[in-house]
Amino acid sequence: MTDQELIEKLSNEESRNHGFNLLVREYQERIYWHIRKMVIDHDDSDDLVQDVFIKVWNNIHKFREDSSLYTWIYRIATNECLNFLKKKRNKFFLPINDVAGELANKLDQSAHISGEEIQLKLQKALLKLPDKQRLVFNMKYFDEMKFKEIAKITNTSEGALKASYHLAVKKIEQYMNLD
Repeated sequence: MTDQELIEKLSNEESRNHGFNLLVREYQERIYWHIRKMVIDHDDSDDLVQDVFIKVWNNIHKFREDSSLYTWIYRIATNECLNFLKKKRNKFFLPINDVAGELANKLDQSAHISGEEIQLKLQKALLKLPDKQRLVFNMKYFDEMKFKEIAKITNTSEGALKASYHLAVKKIEQYMNLD
């Protein structure tokens, strides 16, 4: 189903619930993994996915169609992740390193994360990055998005994104070579 067909269903009072169910089925898994790479914890990720789709439901009438529906939903998910991590730091008055340490512990203990030692080391390296650098790295490296698309989602210039990505790669390389 195309974005336009989904939007038409969501705009029509009689088909709104059905359209929303189709939208969730279409985008839920990708949004979950986007969020999961940022917040690590499965339960937190599930909660944030629900929050994202509640916001989509409540604000679909504000969607201007100047980007794809997925880009718009991805932007909401990105903002929810960043707000969640900021609240977590503020709630516990934790410096960024303590939040990274807490997330690394969850990574080690998670039954939902499997992988080789190198994958765990990469994930821990990512946790040492500032949230926005980690976000840009995840979107470019794992989600294989173009800088132009990331710029739309994050409302950041392509040049700033490229610089952020380059810094993230350098920091990850340094961490990975520490053995």
